[in-house]
Amino acid sequence: MAKAAKKKRSPYINREISWLSFNERVLQEAADRTVPLIERLKFLGIFSNNRDEFYRVRVATVRRLAKLGKKAMDIYGEDPSELLTRLQRRVIEQQMKFEEIYQELLKELADNNVFIINEKQLSDDQQKFIHDFFVGEIMPSLFPIITDDTKPFPFLKDKASYLYLKLNEIKDTKKNKYALIEIPSRAISRFIIIPSKGDKHYVILLDDVIRFNTDLIFEVFGLRTVEAYNIKLTRDAELDIDNDVSKSMIEKMSKSLKARKQGQPVRFVYDAAMPNDMLRYIMRKLGMAKKDNAIPGGRYHNFKDFINFPTLGEKNLVYNNPIPMEHKYLVDHRQTILKVLKTKDILLHYPYHTFNHIVNLLREASIDPIVESIKITLYRMADSSRIANALINAVKNGKKVTVLVELQARFDEENNIYWANKLNEEGARVIYGVPGLKVHSKLFLITTKELGKEVKYAHVGTGNFNEKTARIYTDFAYLTANRDITSEVSKVFEFYENNFKVAPFKHLAVAPFFMRSTFANLIDNEIKFAKKKKKASIFLKLNSLVDREMVDKLYEASRAGVKITLLVRGACSLVTDIEGWSDNIKAYSLVDKYLEHTRIFIFNNGGQEKIYISSADWMSRNLDSRSEVAVPIYNEEIRKQIKDIVSIQLSGNTKLRILDRFQENVYKKVEKGEKKVRAQDEVYNYLLHDTQKYLSKTKQLKTQMN
Repeated sequence: MAKAAKKKRSPYINREISWLSFNERVLQEAADRTVPLIERLKFLGIFSNNRDEFYRVRVATVRRLAKLGKKAMDIYGEDPSELLTRLQRRVIEQQMKFEEIYQELLKELADNNVFIINEKQLSDDQQKFIHDFFVGEIMPSLFPIITDDTKPFPFLKDKASYLYLKLNEIKDTKKNKYALIEIPSRAISRFIIIPSKGDKHYVILLDDVIRFNTDLIFEVFGLRTVEAYNIKLTRDAELDIDNDVSKSMIEKMSKSLKARKQGQPVRFVYDAAMPNDMLRYIMRKLGMAKKDNAIPGGRYHNFKDFINFPTLGEKNLVYNNPIPMEHKYLVDHRQTILKVLKTKDILLHYPYHTFNHIVNLLREASIDPIVESIKITLYRMADSSRIANALINAVKNGKKVTVLVELQARFDEENNIYWANKLNEEGARVIYGVPGLKVHSKLFLITTKELGKEVKYAHVGTGNFNEKTARIYTDFAYLTANRDITSEVSKVFEFYENNFKVAPFKHLAVAPFFMRSTFANLIDNEIKFAKKKKKASIFLKLNSLVDREMVDKLYEASRAGVKITLLVRGACSLVTDIEGWSDNIKAYSLVDKYLEHTRIFIFNNGGQEKIYISSADWMSRNLDSRSEVAVPIYNEEIRKQIKDIVSIQLSGNTKLRILDRFQENVYKKVEKGEKKVRAQDEVYNYLLHDTQKYLSKTKQLKTQMN
């Protein structure tokens, strides 16, 4: 009997390869001559920071899988060792492009009287300034280590950048020694501004100030610096949390964070100009073969510091972003935000709207006599969090405050531990996540007692309660007193407080229990309409689309005739332009001055559109192992606003890229007769016009009444 034909595997772009394509889009912003010069430098910093995290998390995971050998094929679907080779090849290609862009930017900045100079380009006056600055400000922060074969090689920290030096004995120049100096960029700014000359501005990197002065450190020991090169080691950032039930979650996390700092090396970056003898020596000391993710780079590493490059020169060298506006319904400060929510739903859209509205709402709730309790989920918090301070104030005013702090928010664990302890000390009830789940939902629930009745107000958002990221991430914050929504947000908090109590949900789509099935059913619904030759369409805006099951579901919908439009900022594993699979799917990516972070889901539903916003991407982790919430939007005004914003974003033709099967990041072009549309600017203009129109109408009504 013949064997059954093997089912053809659906087209799928590897998540890591697709993510590198996303970071290529960030690099495109650095290369874009329409972007202000200093902002282009900052995009190089963002690109570098993204890549560091990519190695610490994604490449580290692939390396772990590679150790499993053939078993990894069953888990991962492809050979991890082969993938590591592909990733390294792509990273090296991007690094070469990175260096070309940086050199180009140096020339363009010089044309604008901003000079990034090195230690070999200093004038006599500048040399004196650098010498004095080094002795007074830098030298006390340096702790060099001389290495040789008689003692163990020093431990290189994750994320730190080092100068690796070859030294000669002054009396016997044939004898070489090597030394390491950690660049103290956490204690001292990476960018040293040298006194200007007329309208010329000069900056030198901390690395080069140290290079210029190394002989001040070593000559007293009879040594002289021959060469100095920048190196950096990236380590595995995965947290291994033990299962000791006698320890608190705080103890486990603190222990894991200490272990992370000593994780296995996953990437070694070195100056490509380094001589072979120096490279061989340090690679041997690190126990790494050259093929083990050793990446030749430029003169400087830890380029993420360029995100904070100082603002120098003319104003046109940086973005002139508008100040976040107040929401049209919250301009009148004579009434509390809760009173406004009593009659109106509100959708805030950061960074166009001010995050102060959320801070003010929680501050008002902390002192309002009608407020009895506040419950909130906190995932990533600002260092000096005004949100946390508002919650502490609520406790002091006698409100019952329940805070779920997700201790496993990657790279924000230490910050979250600090605030969890602080809130706990002040008397808030602190819940340290949910066992087996990472809580990623963006919720708060305010409960009041009004005229003897309990009234609830809820927030469901796409982004964190973080005033810093609210200035650079685009996010939605939905505020409502709708009982259908608030009662179900209350059920979510009941689950957080009692993990054995999972309630049914009629309105919210909640992961990990119902979100996958909710969206799969909505796709099936569109398939049914398409098969009946009725209009069927889906719009999805996500950070990442990599869950294979959901990708296959979209292919099924496309084959049935459903028109699908995707707007995916980051990794997208779905392959467009494949006949018989994705004929009806168009995919785009918007990368610009703000980080697109909203998640929007729109299903035509036979003309009765269903619209959701959510904290969740379509990744297996979001749908199956995180607590996420998607909220349906019932308010007609807000539904229209979301659809208008989507239309603006899809009409963009300056920063919108087409996601094709080749991952080439081709820009959507300005067609003949079309005007240039920069989507993020147009969204701001749309919201500003809407606010001005409302305020003008309100003013007219007041005039008529008077």
